[in-house]
Amino acid sequence: MLKRIEAYYDAVPRSSARAEDFGPLTLFVQEGQGWPYYARPALGHEGEVSAGAVEEVRARQRELGVPEAFEWVAETTPGLRAAVEATGLTVHEHPLMVLEGAPLAVPEPEGFTVRMVGADDPALESAVAAPYAAFEAEPQPGTTARVADRITAGWTRLAAALDGSGNALAAGQHQPVGAVSEVVGVGTVPAARRRGLGLAVTAALVADARAHGTELVFLTASDADVARLYGRLGFRSVATALIAEA
Repeated sequence: MLKRIEAYYDAVPRSSARAEDFGPLTLFVQEGQGWPYYARPALGHEGEVSAGAVEEVRARQRELGVPEAFEWVAETTPGLRAAVEATGLTVHEHPLMVLEGAPLAVPEPEGFTVRMVGADDPALESAVAAPYAAFEAEPQPGTTARVADRITAGWTRLAAALDGSGNALAAGQHQPVGAVSEVVGVGTVPAARRRGLGLAVTAALVADARAHGTELVFLTASDADVARLYGRLGFRSVATALIAEA
């Protein structure tokens, strides 16, 4: 299972980023506008990673003007944490969760419609903006158009919880690669929290993934409390995702 997830992690950035080889590490660099990527272990690397290799990647990230960020799975590359921390970066732990069996049903929130959003959908702009608003941010210019392009290409599937006016107050995505997909970017605008919108959006994404033949659906929870919520859908923790940033 973790090998399939590792292959997915290596494949999914390549739709919009170039990969630069640094021996035991791969740096993904966003092509054009968009959310910046990160470095992670090279696919298939099973040996140690030195602090020097991490420093080499960080120097390249500074040269490019992108965040000095690394993401990996603790159980797959256990020695990387010490190397990353030796360079002064702080490492954060997050539960890596996989859907076990059929997804469990959750009730649709009263007063909202939860559905998939297409590339030419009137709700697309608000659905793209909702997760940014969850973190008190705004999407960059052109973000909605980029998401529309990804939906058209089949790289992204988007779901949203819409109010009676058709405005998205929560949304999220899953990104299929073959028979594997990750649920990402689920967020609810602050004024609409604690209504079950995020969980309902996640359920819609899982149902869509399964309907399109996805065998392995996974996600990374921000913390243990959020992991317990995803447990209500049938997700279980299988490993620890590690994220390091300057």
